[in-house]
Amino acid sequence: MSLFGRWFTMSLRMRFILPISGMLIVCMVLIGGYLVNRQADSFMRELESSGETMSKILAINAESGVLFESKYELEDILLATGRFEGVEFATIYNIESNVLAQVGEREKTSSTMDRKALIEFAKTAKPIEYRTDNFGREVLVIGAPILTQKKILNREHLGITGGLNNSMNHDYVSEVIGCVELGLSLETVNKSIMEATTATIVVTLLVVISTFALLTLIISAVTKPVTELVEVTNKISHGDFSRKVDIQQRDEIGQLASTFNKMIESLKQSRDEIEEYNRNLEEKIIERTHQLEEAQAQLIQSEKLSGIGQLAAGVAHELNNPLGGILGYAQFTLEKLAKNVPEKTTTKEISSYIRYISDIETQARRCKTIVQNLLRFSRSSQSIDFEETDLNKAIEETISFVEHQLRLNQMTLEVNLDRQLPPVQANVGQLQQVFTNLLINAMHASEPNTSIEIVSRYSPALGEFGGAVELQFTDHGCGIKEENLKKIFEPFFTTKEIGKGTGLGLSVSYGIIKAHQGEISVQSVPGQGTTFTIVLPVQNSPVTTDTDKKTNE
Repeated sequence: MSLFGRWFTMSLRMRFILPISGMLIVCMVLIGGYLVNRQADSFMRELESSGETMSKILAINAESGVLFESKYELEDILLATGRFEGVEFATIYNIESNVLAQVGEREKTSSTMDRKALIEFAKTAKPIEYRTDNFGREVLVIGAPILTQKKILNREHLGITGGLNNSMNHDYVSEVIGCVELGLSLETVNKSIMEATTATIVVTLLVVISTFALLTLIISAVTKPVTELVEVTNKISHGDFSRKVDIQQRDEIGQLASTFNKMIESLKQSRDEIEEYNRNLEEKIIERTHQLEEAQAQLIQSEKLSGIGQLAAGVAHELNNPLGGILGYAQFTLEKLAKNVPEKTTTKEISSYIRYISDIETQARRCKTIVQNLLRFSRSSQSIDFEETDLNKAIEETISFVEHQLRLNQMTLEVNLDRQLPPVQANVGQLQQVFTNLLINAMHASEPNTSIEIVSRYSPALGEFGGAVELQFTDHGCGIKEENLKKIFEPFFTTKEIGKGTGLGLSVSYGIIKAHQGEISVQSVPGQGTTFTIVLPVQNSPVTTDTDKKTNE
């Protein structure tokens, strides 16, 4: 993580303390360094001033000794420097750069100056120089010229033997006759500078530590309430409204804490109200759900009855044919039996009677099957009872309801069923309601002399896919406009004329297929026809509704 990223992960306390402490340390280091440098400069200037004064005094006192080259007089003068602390050496040169007197050990690295160099040093050279002696110690070397006054006589006055007046005063000039070289040790000064530096460092550390401690206390006093606010906020985020912020300050943070506590009370009250409302809402939802389930069951049943009404003519025709046959065979058999004497009845006549009664039984069974299918189709049930179902058989039974109406509308039915379909868990009556609705819609959307195609196929299992059965209902009618394709499964939406459709058929069909954990989709091209595709899973888990649970209980 970068330094910038770490900065934002630090606590608020550290983000206050670190920059303030850093600025304080930098300021103290700069101020301390400045003060140490000023102190060091002061010590050095004081040492240089003392050395200059001492060397000048020695130069003045050594004038006569140099003139007369009196070594003892000069040594006495130099011995006086021993009373001063820090004098490493003192040397007096004559104009020829010869050492006339010396106290202390002068560094051997110093070269002997010639007369010209000595005069130049005395007149123009810097009198102060820093050197290193034989022992590696720093030495301040200060030089001062030894001067004497020289009388100058004018040639005009050389022959005068009388007294002199003020107008004949002699002229004097200063002449360099030697040099004093004084070496002062910097050990004392360096020691003083080191002590000053140490004192500055100690003071800086004390100030920094004290300031850091003070900042910690101050910032802790500020951040502690904020930390408490954060802790209480975390509690609130987990739904715990029992804790409050205990801050007795009268400043802005205290006002924030007071406002925060009021907010907690308000949130707690709001939560209690919401929980109470949710409890009431759950009860209302359960009640409304039961009402919706009942309404849905009634809606399915009403749509089913509507379909039964449309199928009535076809079913009546289907029943009329076998009933007519039954009636005819029964009348014919009774007539024959009334005319024939039992003793005179031949074997051929008995065989005819048996054939007539067999036809009566066959036609009666056909009527029974039609009535049973119709009853099963119209059965009212609030629960979805699943059983192992042969979809091909369910389609064929549905066709028996509508084929008469298809013939009346001059339409043909093309059925292409896959005889290898595996059984699925389904509610036969509800699926037949879906099939009937799709066939009747296809019939209403198609013109005479057209066909409706029904196809069934099996998609085998693959990987996690457990396999499915696909059913297609295709017509070649007017089709559905693209803007209506997304609306056709909505309740009460219909493209039929007023009085010819409720708009509930496809909506109910959609709900039935969803309850079977299947899918229903539509593809349509206006003017060419429409195809409805139903996909039902082979491994289907029964759907248990709240109504089922209530019924089971």
